[in-house]
Amino acid sequence: MEEKILSKEELIQLFEDRVIVDSGKGWFMNDKEVQIIALHDIDPKFLQDVTNAKYYKIIVKGN
Repeated sequence: MEEKILSKEELIQLFEDRVIVDSGKGWFMNDKEVQIIALHDIDPKFLQDVTNAKYYKIIVKGN
């Protein structure tokens, strides 16, 4: 499973450049479905808005 850690700005740029595409049924990068996880600096017991993280992890689903 391939993983990448990106800043919020880098993630936004990938969407703007259509490297990551929202199909309405999931996010796709290079024709592979990916999962995007927000990485927060604070205690996970506090619910956070996904759009307010400084960094995000992209995980390619499947093989």
